[in-house]
Amino acid sequence: MKSLEFYQSTITNLKQLPMPAEQLDALFSARDFKAKILELIAGSSKRIYLSALYLENDTAGREMLDALYQASLNHPDLVVKVFVDFHRAQRGLIGQKKQGGNATLYQEMRQKLGDKVTILGVPVKAKEVLGVLHLKGFIFDDTVLYSGASINDIYLHQAEKYRCDRYHVLFNPALADTMITYLEDNFVKQNAVTRLDDMNIPTTKALKQDIRQFKQTLRSAQYHYIHRDSNDDEVGITPMSGFGRHGNKLNQTITQLLRSVDEDVTIFTPYFNLPLSIAKDIKRLLKRKVKVTLVIGDKTANDFFIPASEPFKVISALPYIYESFLHKFVKSCQSFIDQGLLNVCLWKDGENSFHLKGLSCDGKYHLLTGNNLNPRAWGLDLENGILIHDQKQLLAEKMMTERSQILANTTRINSLSDLDTVQDYPLPVQKFMRRIKTTRIDMLLKRIL
Repeated sequence: MKSLEFYQSTITNLKQLPMPAEQLDALFSARDFKAKILELIAGSSKRIYLSALYLENDTAGREMLDALYQASLNHPDLVVKVFVDFHRAQRGLIGQKKQGGNATLYQEMRQKLGDKVTILGVPVKAKEVLGVLHLKGFIFDDTVLYSGASINDIYLHQAEKYRCDRYHVLFNPALADTMITYLEDNFVKQNAVTRLDDMNIPTTKALKQDIRQFKQTLRSAQYHYIHRDSNDDEVGITPMSGFGRHGNKLNQTITQLLRSVDEDVTIFTPYFNLPLSIAKDIKRLLKRKVKVTLVIGDKTANDFFIPASEPFKVISALPYIYESFLHKFVKSCQSFIDQGLLNVCLWKDGENSFHLKGLSCDGKYHLLTGNNLNPRAWGLDLENGILIHDQKQLLAEKMMTERSQILANTTRINSLSDLDTVQDYPLPVQKFMRRIKTTRIDMLLKRIL
């Protein structure tokens, strides 16, 4: 382990794109997020590039596609490209009866409205379970809207329920150019990336060789830009991507960030299943008296949670599995909780769900990312993030406001008695968890969840 000063200098010396602090804003609700997307679509005249896990065939998804097509009619020179996961777009929702995928909607829209909107499927791996497109970011002309959210009814609070995420708006032409160059070079120019709005989508088998080559491209893919020092009224921006377990720049930066913390760090993750290296780094921080706040979704705020009153499905056991991981972590860290060094905060707001990710370190560094900080994100999915360097804490008020809004719906865990155990779970869940433990499948699940 290198010194604290080494890691701090490593973070400080990362290449940066400067931007005025006043040109970075945070949004505080899913409805504001939706309104901002529609506003930026309507105001774009040059380019719109959207990258998300999926754009759903539901009310909100159709509204977004309608807005994109309308913008292309209003501005004939407007370039519109949407990137979603190749596999996710061609299947129905997990746990529901067989249904057509989102690609059906894309094909119908193209047949009806023409070729002005291009929707591309990105096959990160040959199978969805082995890795997906988790690279986030919406670019509208020179504005970047960054969130871990995808596009569907619940992420955009279309009806009663919402899924809470983080939403940041950055007006930065150089950042927008950098992110678009990445998408063009690493997605658009690759044979494995194909149109999903075409009636004849190639099969995974037909793309096998192209996907193999594509994975090699992604392992070395990175954002390219020219560094410039920030002025007194500016913050620095470092975009980065990561794919695979080795040479992953995003993973490396997260590790370096954690090891550079001096006084306090806040970590957001929706699904508690930390990679072993992160769990070890957190415990090292606690041992040197650094204050750590973990903000995690309550099991009932997990998007796979199903009330005990409804029929059991295997997928509905996931929130309980995550809670069992948290139970072990809290047990091992009880002394730090008692000292007030570790704050484990569970988020819950009625029947709504939680999807926040990222880090804030010493009030000086803020990582915006779609990375769930779990083994799947650490080694399987294609991820990205934007690190904000704010040494002068010009964004302190905005970031504290965002943090306060999030923590308002949390409860601190003081001891194991604040968490349920397997004996408290519905009987079908108890039986399932005993079965996977007996067969050691729980260890496999921990690696891919």
